[in-house]
Amino acid sequence: MPPVYVGCAGWSLPREHWPLFTADGTHLQRYASQLTAVEINSSFYRPHRPQTYARWAESVPATFRFSVKMPKLITHVQRLQDCESLLEEFLSQCTALGDSLGCLLVQLPPSLAYDEAVADAFFSALRQRYAGPVVLEPRHESWLNADAVLVEKRIGRVAADPSPIPGGDAPGGWPGIQYWRWHGSPRIYHSNYDRDRLENLAQHMHLATQARSVIWCIFDNTASGFAVSNAMTLRAMLADPDHRS
Repeated sequence: MPPVYVGCAGWSLPREHWPLFTADGTHLQRYASQLTAVEINSSFYRPHRPQTYARWAESVPATFRFSVKMPKLITHVQRLQDCESLLEEFLSQCTALGDSLGCLLVQLPPSLAYDEAVADAFFSALRQRYAGPVVLEPRHESWLNADAVLVEKRIGRVAADPSPIPGGDAPGGWPGIQYWRWHGSPRIYHSNYDRDRLENLAQHMHLATQARSVIWCIFDNTASGFAVSNAMTLRAMLADPDHRS
């Protein structure tokens, strides 16, 4: 079966969850003892040296994967245009993760509407430089019309919760990767997900694995400390045969 990656946005461990993780090592090493993936959001705000990415990769098991958020200089300042040199700089940094680089996340500003020519040129430039998994989190509803370009360029569309666009809560784009990004609902970044929501998500993820998709779920409801417990609960559900039907 295709791999399933479950984790959080960042590897901070709230103190109340420490007993669930190994007691030794760095925060990242302890986090990676139980969860299979992490999303690096800090790359959106500032660059990291290749040596930093390489050190992170050396700290985790061989099966662990990082998702790395594309810099806002590319997505929000340049708005996907005339950013080939910025792409090369970013990729020269994050590809130091080696095989531990599992995905690139492209999150767009709500004001950025879909323009087929711009999207095609940007993803073509990206694909000329990087062949690995990529997902897009658009926040303007016009991007729901972009599936033809996304499929051609092998770009998955994020299933976000909550989503600012109708239909944005379901995966789209290229079906080879399905990426759930749960921010906390109803209070974004804060709200806990109850067991019923997580069970429903586990069922959707199981169906996606049957469709031979690579599956990701990242919990971004970190502000009140719920992301770790939600990720651990989802991992347990996915490992339980009772949640595979």
